Amino acid sequence: MKVALVYDRVNKWGGAERDLLTLHELFPDAPLYTSLYSLQGAPWAKVFPKVVPSFLQKIPFLPKRHEYLGTFMPLAFESFDFSEYDLVVSVTSEAAKGIITKPRTRHICFCLTPTRYLWSGYNNYFKGPTFKAIAATAVSYLRKWDKIAAQRPDLLVAISSTVQARIKRYYQRDSLLIHPPVDVSFFKKPSLNTTILYSNVVNANSPFFLLVSRLVPYKRADLAVEVFNKLGLPLIIVGKGSEESRLKKMAKGNIKFLGKLTDSKLSNYYSKARALIFPQEEDFGKVVVEAHAAGTPTVAYKAGGALDTVIEGANGVFFEKQTVAGLTKAVKDFEKMSFDRGKIVESAERFSKDVFKNKFLEVVNNFNG
Repeated sequence: MKVALVYDRVNKWGGAERDLLTLHELFPDAPLYTSLYSLQGAPWAKVFPKVVPSFLQKIPFLPKRHEYLGTFMPLAFESFDFSEYDLVVSVTSEAAKGIITKPRTRHICFCLTPTRYLWSGYNNYFKGPTFKAIAATAVSYLRKWDKIAAQRPDLLVAISSTVQARIKRYYQRDSLLIHPPVDVSFFKKPSLNTTILYSNVVNANSPFFLLVSRLVPYKRADLAVEVFNKLGLPLIIVGKGSEESRLKKMAKGNIKFLGKLTDSKLSNYYSKARALIFPQEEDFGKVVVEAHAAGTPTVAYKAGGALDTVIEGANGVFFEKQTVAGLTKAVKDFEKMSFDRGKIVESAERFSKDVFKNKFLEVVNNFNG
């Protein structure tokens, strides 16, 4: 079976890129098609036998200015020819699902979310009546195309229950749920075979809380900073982004910023943290599972992918409103609770790479009859 992979843009590193590498392990001979490819921004893509960018690659400076190219993305993906392939797997939160395939070629779309800036995140991307009015024509065109494009895959696979609901709402299509892969074995520590109880006592193994995130507005790291300023509890923040300078000015001395860390160093912080603070709504949220794999519970906003990964009272606690009062109460409630670390690790196994691979291959095999 000849397979091709398709992804929106190959120019950065994150959760979706980890998904692509797991798919590469399943289909090592599959080339990767994309709108734009930045070798400097995506050195991880060297593992693919071939990366095939669209005609947009030939336009100077575009690989670093993709945010201005929304209206060109439909044409970029419709320009590819997949007639020689038996199966195409698109991984997308935007336009890659809109590829055109012939009847003999099966198309499975691994949908990270319906195009965020057109649907669920529209008000966050287009703020203010003037900007919305200026963008109205382009948004109207892209929404119509996006709905048409979403009908092209033979099968849509959603990464979370929340994304599954969005697909139904915006595209009026059913989808199969397969959670994205997490390298659980990497973050799991051998010492976690024994049971350790967390309690309201801050001990030498868990003296701090941890937040791991890109520091951009919707991730709501500002909420965590406000709360931990108030509580005076130690908080370590891992990540970088546009909000970093502002957050550092807000933070008191009990809050430390470490920037970006390697996975190995991050694993060490996960295993030593008292809890992961997760104040944002994510499509899935792999950092929650990574923390659980290290035996660390989560204090999470009750929305998005956390609804699939956090089990109240077993591997974490929820707060229902993104407010200082809401998160403060959740942290205080957490302080009064205890958790079985072995069971937290066990809850992460549901999202392992092996589980993902088995489920995805089962779909592919059934799909091909």
